[in-house]
Amino acid sequence: MSDYGHDLLFGTFVTPVNDPAGQAVEQAVVAERAGLDLVTFQDHPYVAKFHDAWTLMSYAAGRTERVRLALNVTNLPLRPPAVLARAVASLDLLSGGRVELGIGAGAFWDGVVAMGGPRRTPAESVRALEEAIAVIRGIWDVDTKRPLVVAGEHYRVEGAKRGPAPAHDVGIWVGAYKPRMLRLIGRGADGWVPSVQYLAGGVAVLREMNEHIDAAAAEAGRRPDAIRRLLNIGGSFTATGSGFLHGPPQQWAEELADVALTYGTSGFILASDDTATTERFAAEVAPAVRALVSVARG
Repeated sequence: MSDYGHDLLFGTFVTPVNDPAGQAVEQAVVAERAGLDLVTFQDHPYVAKFHDAWTLMSYAAGRTERVRLALNVTNLPLRPPAVLARAVASLDLLSGGRVELGIGAGAFWDGVVAMGGPRRTPAESVRALEEAIAVIRGIWDVDTKRPLVVAGEHYRVEGAKRGPAPAHDVGIWVGAYKPRMLRLIGRGADGWVPSVQYLAGGVAVLREMNEHIDAAAAEAGRRPDAIRRLLNIGGSFTATGSGFLHGPPQQWAEELADVALTYGTSGFILASDDTATTERFAAEVAPAVRALVSVARG
């Protein structure tokens, strides 16, 4: 499948610097004012120059009214999943249903270990993330009256009370690249959020990566189009084109529309800590991509 038919989302990927203290929050306000759909923040708890991402996102929720918020992506090894589930649900309730859960299995293991977290192999990371998703969904499942029990290798929950439920169906969006993790997304996640700079070979590899997700979804009895595909992007606005997302806004729009229609990507999240860049992306690129995709779909 090339186009999964999702509505398009456009957002920013903000660096959570703590000096100046309010910069990241102000960029969330800029994104909302510009009309973007989503603001995301990095989560690297071992980086001293960054804010704690969940504290930052909570403050940003209080400073905004409409824009959706997510971490891109939550560092699972330093965020116990049962506690994380309640944090997500609480902020979703307080913000009026504006929180999504971006989550990753972990990276930068020296930093994780330095903060008291585990060091996991790739295979262990897959199993831990799958267990964590089961815990998170179990905490949110308030319709099941018996206490939650998850007897995992990495996460054990022994009779936890369920709740609260989020205000809306929070999407669990996984940042991943390898086949085993992509198959996990197909089995049990709601979305996939890779970064274009980590795609060896460029956006063309999205086709093969989507195939892993789609095959696993089908094997699990799920529709492949139940899983949203997002993409973290970066680029520069220039008068003439010099490569993917390096050129005028119309070039950006044509390239992103092609990615949406060819690879099914429906969320484009621009790495930007610059007000002018964010505003231009919102004003000149996002509506043009929507128009091109609408015509093609129509």
